[in-house]
Amino acid sequence: MRSASLPASLMLLAALSRAAGGVAGRTASRLGVRPTHHVLSVRMVAAAAGKAGKAGKAGKAEQVVATNFVRNIIKDDLESGKHRQLVTRFPPEPNGFLHIGHAKSICLNFGLAEEFGGKAYMRLDDTNPLKEEQLYVDSILGDVKWLGGEWEDRLTHASDYFEQMYACAEQLVQDGKAYVDSASPEMIREFRGNYATPARPTPDRMRPAAESLDLLRRMRAGEFADGQYVLRAMIDLGAANMNLRDPVLYRVRHATHPQTGDAWCIYPMYDYAHPISDALEAITHSLCTLEFQDHRPLYDWVVQNMRPAPACEPLPRQIEVSRLNIHYTVLSKRKLIRLVEEGHVGGWDDPRLPTIAGLRRRGYPPAAIRLFCERTGISKEDKNIDISVLEDCAREALDETSARAMAVLRPLKVVVTNWPEDKVELLEAPVHPKRPEAGVRTLSMSRVLYIEQDDFLLEPTPKFFRLSPGGEVRLRNAYAIKCDEVITDEAGKVVELRCTYDESTKQGAGRKIKGIVHWVPEVAAVPLTVRLWDRLFTTPTPGAGDAEGNFLADLNPSSVEELVNCLGEASLAGAAPGVQFQFERLGYYAVDALDCVPGSPLVLNRVVTLKDTWEKLSVTELEAANKAARELAE
Repeated sequence: MRSASLPASLMLLAALSRAAGGVAGRTASRLGVRPTHHVLSVRMVAAAAGKAGKAGKAGKAEQVVATNFVRNIIKDDLESGKHRQLVTRFPPEPNGFLHIGHAKSICLNFGLAEEFGGKAYMRLDDTNPLKEEQLYVDSILGDVKWLGGEWEDRLTHASDYFEQMYACAEQLVQDGKAYVDSASPEMIREFRGNYATPARPTPDRMRPAAESLDLLRRMRAGEFADGQYVLRAMIDLGAANMNLRDPVLYRVRHATHPQTGDAWCIYPMYDYAHPISDALEAITHSLCTLEFQDHRPLYDWVVQNMRPAPACEPLPRQIEVSRLNIHYTVLSKRKLIRLVEEGHVGGWDDPRLPTIAGLRRRGYPPAAIRLFCERTGISKEDKNIDISVLEDCAREALDETSARAMAVLRPLKVVVTNWPEDKVELLEAPVHPKRPEAGVRTLSMSRVLYIEQDDFLLEPTPKFFRLSPGGEVRLRNAYAIKCDEVITDEAGKVVELRCTYDESTKQGAGRKIKGIVHWVPEVAAVPLTVRLWDRLFTTPTPGAGDAEGNFLADLNPSSVEELVNCLGEASLAGAAPGVQFQFERLGYYAVDALDCVPGSPLVLNRVVTLKDTWEKLSVTELEAANKAARELAE
């Protein structure tokens, strides 16, 4: 999981190719690179422009290593000797499936550890046994491995440290820094106040330490019912930061734990367990998202008051980064659960979901997700990334690796009348046009073949260069054909074309013909079922336009279309689950990992189209890109 080194000229064009139009295109041509849709600030674009110009004058491209403030902090800490080795961790709760936001954390933590010669822990934060399942554990570990995360012997659980956490809790009580409270959750909430109301101590706050210690030990022994007592830190009821107003550290919960069984009936809260786990694993840089920024003082309080003191020196440092927000989808676990449990999607691995399982089943390669995480960058500013950036990363990654093939999704029969009925001619086409070492595939030209219905018009428009009555078109990697006769059914629907081929036009030979269409021969056609997945929501921010904020109101009713009776070329026969192809002129497709049944048509999922069919920018994005384009033009 290495950090990418991007040419300055490539970074330069990050946000321009769509919005800036001609200017970006001319700039790309001038720099000799292909425009791609990155999300970068105008400042970054301008800086890249200056570096690209200097590189051009020097006669060679300059490499710019993508960086961010976290990488800079780590670099400084290592160079100064503050830390001898970087140690990071990825600590998901095993109560759901990971999504693209988690992927960014995976790439950040494991990627930084690899880059700086450090190590990364794979820690499962299993402090809530009521919501944890082995299904989630297996999916989490599988997803991290798939993305390239390597933890060797460093797979841990928060529950591995329950004894140490409890020992610290007893010591906090003895030091007068924690107490057992019998107040109900509602009373605790009321007495803690809010930003406008001062906090008040509950009656148990001044409970003697010896009495609290006795109650804590009886809590562990299982003498009390769920919710009867909690252990609270005694910090500062007058603090402006609500997290310091005597937060709960332990609660009674009689539940069987997946790892520890029935050994415990009290469980630590996340804000207590997490910093202790970090300290025991000697994590140097504890990376989290910005919603935990207000929790940092509590994080520091816990590690500073651990007794015995943690062996690591210096203590772990929490660093917050912005969380990932993507248009046309949702990343909230609560919303994802609703989508799954209410049946709006087919499960956690539904190809429309932003879960890693869903992206994987749809056909996204791990390289595309890693590229997306690198390009969207790390900062402390909220990011709202258009989903087209992720789709562009998929196109770029798949273009490099996907074998080419031809498939017809909505077949229209073509009979080549001057082709002998029993003749089959074998033609060769490249498996990958940019990788000659991949070899060739064989196409079988025969009398009956199929083209896309959309590649024929009875009454063609002026710029329609495909097939029409009396018109001529090239069959990709084969011959040119001319439409001589159109057969329709009783309703007037075109059901068959009668054409003739020109023998002198084999595989590009002969006269110039503008139109090229893909095709599949009847004699070697492979039956396919193709699912055309689209965006799950119709608006960039689901629920934003609804009076009650109901994100389900913006569900896209056309987010999937299943096409049966599709046909593919012979090279698709027996394709393994998960294998990706570029269907020429259509897009990228992957063999479904679950629904392919021997003896039935091959099931494929559309990953992305060849081009962005939702090519729209917000006003803010458009203005920023146009400003950058003007600066470049000057």
